[in-house]
Amino acid sequence: MPAPLPIETQTAVVTGAASGVGAQIARALHRAGFRVILSDKDEAACDALAEELDLASETAVTARLDIARPEDFTAVLEKTVARWGSVEVLVNNAAVTRARPVLEIETAEFDEVMAINAGGTFSGCRIFGRHFKERGYGRIVNLASLAGQNGGTATGAHYAASKGAILALTKVFARDLGPFGVTVNAISPGPMDTPMVRSLVQGEAMDALIAQIPVRRLGDAGLVADLVAFLAAPAAAFVNGACWDVNGGLYMR
Repeated sequence: MPAPLPIETQTAVVTGAASGVGAQIARALHRAGFRVILSDKDEAACDALAEELDLASETAVTARLDIARPEDFTAVLEKTVARWGSVEVLVNNAAVTRARPVLEIETAEFDEVMAINAGGTFSGCRIFGRHFKERGYGRIVNLASLAGQNGGTATGAHYAASKGAILALTKVFARDLGPFGVTVNAISPGPMDTPMVRSLVQGEAMDALIAQIPVRRLGDAGLVADLVAFLAAPAAAFVNGACWDVNGGLYMR
């Protein structure tokens, strides 16, 4: 099995990198020395972040990627290999969130959210996992959620179910790819102090949410990003199939 490349010559693809936690993850990986591919449907926002990270576009470039389209994962992989010869890291971060009472969710909407979130993670793990297996090295980090562990509170049942599926997929791919130098892990954030969370939970509902968290505060997306960088590093070779909980004590196991 070949030794992994030094971090400064490794490339990481981040889905949903245009904003929020995804942008923080891209910043953390770039700060750690990785070349980063900022992928998202929002190309303009990715372009702005790439210029922030590296105006010369030598270590930060963009790619359009809709996680509902497996062919987009293939295109991004091929584009990156054509430029740098290989990819070492995939971060499956992109997802859709729709807050709706469970009895108001129609089957078509449930299927759509499951297909985008769980299906997108499956496509990324499958397509990039094959590349990593052939090379004998790789790191996959999947962004799950507290909602997938406790059934969700502010999010819809379809979102919670999709994130639970991502946790199961993480274990499946970790078991199958582990013998080939490829690790697959998940991070399950609780409520983060992000625009998305604040748009879903407002006013007195936000006060009530914070009161339920044992540490009495929302989470820091920067910590999640730093955990991704840690799990993406060659030194994390003995961490595989794990779920890292970042929820302030809302869910303990």
